[in-house]
Amino acid sequence: MVIPVIGIDGSRLSRTRKTGTETYSDALVRGLVRSDAAAWRIYIDRELDRNAWPAGVELRKITAPRFWTHGRLSLEMAIRPPDLLFVPAHVIPLVHPQAVVTIHDLGYLHFPDHHPPGQRRMLDVSTRWSANVAAAIIVPSEVTRDDLIDRYHTAPDKIRVIHHGVDDRFRDVPGHERGRVRGLYGLDRPYLLAVGTIHPRKNLSMLARAAKRLAATDYDLDLVIVGREGWMAGQVYQSIEEAGLGDRAKILDYVPADDLPALYAETACFVQPSLFEGFGMPVVEAMAAGAPVVCSSTSALPEIAADGAAFFDPKQEGQLSAAIERILSDDEYRRGLVKRGLARSRQFGWSRCVAETLSLLHDTLGR
Repeated sequence: MVIPVIGIDGSRLSRTRKTGTETYSDALVRGLVRSDAAAWRIYIDRELDRNAWPAGVELRKITAPRFWTHGRLSLEMAIRPPDLLFVPAHVIPLVHPQAVVTIHDLGYLHFPDHHPPGQRRMLDVSTRWSANVAAAIIVPSEVTRDDLIDRYHTAPDKIRVIHHGVDDRFRDVPGHERGRVRGLYGLDRPYLLAVGTIHPRKNLSMLARAAKRLAATDYDLDLVIVGREGWMAGQVYQSIEEAGLGDRAKILDYVPADDLPALYAETACFVQPSLFEGFGMPVVEAMAAGAPVVCSSTSALPEIAADGAAFFDPKQEGQLSAAIERILSDDEYRRGLVKRGLARSRQFGWSRCVAETLSLLHDTLGR
């Protein structure tokens, strides 16, 4: 029996400051290469720790000062192609064998003003290209599936919805770890928490105003925002400052992955006020950590959170304040929400994501 060679675009694996798509790539690829049903070849643009990968996995480092994907990776595909190429968080190269790609969201079409013009055009062209030439497409939600069909006229039978997973380290965070993280970041008061890249689509200015409204009543709250700077972050910072929270607003920038579980577990309420999400990984992480979750009733968030979160219209500030206040004031409601969130989070496991992805890869090879 000939074992197929499956190549993987591993260009996102070396990123130290991971967003949701990079977390997905890392967890999924590490799970896939444990399978002996294929010979795995990972194309990387930077060195990875060889000892962190199974001995049989080929780490193929290829470098180029520019045009890594469409130039250097395309050349590799022409000279020594795998039987199948999997692209978990990027674009299919111009030269390619049969390929499977993950397309995470089409938010740039829904909110074009929230992306630099050049980036928006690049995302549109590259996503349309990948959707057209892929043999199969993975999406993390029905929302992204519907967008591909509606916006790019992608054939529905090419698309498979496979939800992301959540790491077990977010569950049952020990007390000593909670105390360590609180002390590390000076979190002496109860706090609201938001996690994600800081840019207008995350709707953080509305959250800041809601936090100010709650702080002005009987709630002694801080607002903690975790995330690296994105486009127009300065405008977001200005709007947070204008909300008048003062030192009650704590912007932690990017924090180490090991600190995130305790930040979720200790929050009085996790809030995802985004205007658009293709999946919303922080929501699942927060539910897994036992945080009560409030999130927007838009895009993929109702599908992902289901009955494990309280929802609000992201254009209605009063609804956001009311949703948070109910969690803070009603212990029975809060406990019920946490219980449902924990149950919902158990439906998102990396083992399931890996198994479903591996099945799709082999189905595609068999065509």
